[in-house]
Amino acid sequence: MKLYFIFLMLLIATEEIHSSRYRRNVDPLAYKNYLAKANAILERVPLIDGHNDLPWTLRNYAKNQVGMLNITDLTNVEPWASSSSSHTDIIRLRQGKVGAQFWAAYVGCTTQYKDAVTRTWEQIDVVHRFVDANPNTFEFVTSAQGIEDAFRRGKIASLIGVEGGHSIDSSLSVLRMMYDMGVRYMTLTHACPTPWADNSQLDNAGGVPVSNGLSAFGKIVVKEMNRLGMLLDLSHISRKTMKDALETSAAPVIFSHSSAYSVCNNTRNVPDDILRLVAQKKGVVMVNFYSDFVTCGISKATIEDVANHMDHIRNVAGADYIGIGADYNGVTRVPEGLEDVSKYPDLFALLLSRGWTETELEKVAGLNLLRVFKEAEAVRNQMAANGVKPFDDWIPQMDMPAESQPCNTGDYGNKTNPIVGNAALRIELSSISFFILILYYAIPWFSLSPK
Repeated sequence: MKLYFIFLMLLIATEEIHSSRYRRNVDPLAYKNYLAKANAILERVPLIDGHNDLPWTLRNYAKNQVGMLNITDLTNVEPWASSSSSHTDIIRLRQGKVGAQFWAAYVGCTTQYKDAVTRTWEQIDVVHRFVDANPNTFEFVTSAQGIEDAFRRGKIASLIGVEGGHSIDSSLSVLRMMYDMGVRYMTLTHACPTPWADNSQLDNAGGVPVSNGLSAFGKIVVKEMNRLGMLLDLSHISRKTMKDALETSAAPVIFSHSSAYSVCNNTRNVPDDILRLVAQKKGVVMVNFYSDFVTCGISKATIEDVANHMDHIRNVAGADYIGIGADYNGVTRVPEGLEDVSKYPDLFALLLSRGWTETELEKVAGLNLLRVFKEAEAVRNQMAANGVKPFDDWIPQMDMPAESQPCNTGDYGNKTNPIVGNAALRIELSSISFFILILYYAIPWFSLSPK
């Protein structure tokens, strides 16, 4: 019994030492006061997280079979319990005071030009089903007002963001259908360019732009998103694409899960000049917790490092343009002190200790995102009042890369969209191949004929 007591005291002491790392120069009573204030803030306004990949882990670990899956507590359920990318369940969401969550409908870049649309619809479907399966916790919403109403009812407002423009297969019709399914933001690219937008990796040394930002069709995608009232998410895209989107969009934009480039020089983060443009456009940068985007792998990331990103964005753009987009369940390495979705109050307590005001943190928690969402809805309503019709352009075949052709029949019957570019080259090569095939069989026949 004595040994058990000693062991228990050692565990408590170890936890206290671990926790104290994030209370630098803050005495225990002051920290307790900051934490109480942080929890009070998150009870007054909804904490809106811009990006959580729980649907992706549902696909990987449960094959989207959520009918009998209990997600109340996954800390003792395999493979969730031993997974480094499992940070979310109902108990921890409640502990973290989460008021609203954008669930990511993500499929990999390997699906581009293949089954991206089908797989994305499956991810949209699984969000609807796990929300419906837990009605005491979640409420599916599609508007800023819906977030506020669900929060007042004590529910976690649940929304969908499609992570990657490859998911619409360069089709405005698919984009519109996804909006009808409840999608309220789309990330213009993921880790691959689309035929109409360049991704962030192309900003790395040796990267070669595909569209030099947004193509003409890419700008039409932005305008159609404005018309729908769908938020533009600029995470994952190149700097030139960021500038083109900010210039083209009539509505404020979001970065659903990105941090500050000046603090960590990863092209997934937002440079200072873009931060200033986001502020001019009244958008919001929702800070990412992925360790590689926080410290660039130079050191093990901590909650303090995430706060450093938020301090920097506040200094460059202002507290009115910051939000939270942790990227839980989508990454394997998260900062110490922010191990899962239960830790949001600790981050807010740390920011209070650094001099952030409660008013600023109410904005960071959710009021900034709500403002952006309402403005996007106002732009949609104004475009409707102005009689703007759905954009019905088709992407030019010349914009489609060669790798798209095996699974793309093209629009050969549309006289306004002639067969050009890669499609025309493919047909020309097919004609040459046919001619060679005829010669292959004809020449031996003539050589065998009687003289």
